[in-house]
Amino acid sequence: MNPGAEQNVPVGSGERAIYPDLVLASPEGRHRLEGVVEVETGESVNSLEALAEWAPLARLHAAFHLYVPAGAVDAARRLCDDHGIVVNEIWSYHPIGDQMRFTLVHRAPVVKKKRPAEPVTRKRVRRSAGRQEKRKPKPKPKSKPKTRGVPRQARAAKKRARSTRGGADRRSTRTRSRG
Repeated sequence: MNPGAEQNVPVGSGERAIYPDLVLASPEGRHRLEGVVEVETGESVNSLEALAEWAPLARLHAAFHLYVPAGAVDAARRLCDDHGIVVNEIWSYHPIGDQMRFTLVHRAPVVKKKRPAEPVTRKRVRRSAGRQEKRKPKPKPKSKPKTRGVPRQARAAKKRARSTRGGADRRSTRTRSRG
């Protein structure tokens, strides 16, 4: 905890060390950084504070929670939007008697990390290709006449029979034009 001007627990090292109001670390032996909390007053919600403190805290690989007075919520949201500061949660606080009440006013959408894609094997490709064929059968053409199963000679005979139905005049015209 870094209350007021105290600098007890830094985040980072050297000149880039940042001292947020509250540092959230995992209880494991390594004390991995889980999140940081910055508590502001009505006077400290301004552009200078946003650029000097909020922006570096938002760039950390940890959750950033911002606590502001109830009357400064809109100003804090506007400053974050204007300066591109991503805040995981914004909480407002206000006193009731001798107690402080906190209200969550903004929560950033949870972004799930994508798992790395599995390598595609030949077995999977063949299996997936077979599934696609079963799902989408090829459409049959409607304009072709149904001639399956009928031998070529039988089709020719049917064709000849159709042409002779027209009468003798028709046959004689054809024979004359041929010869």
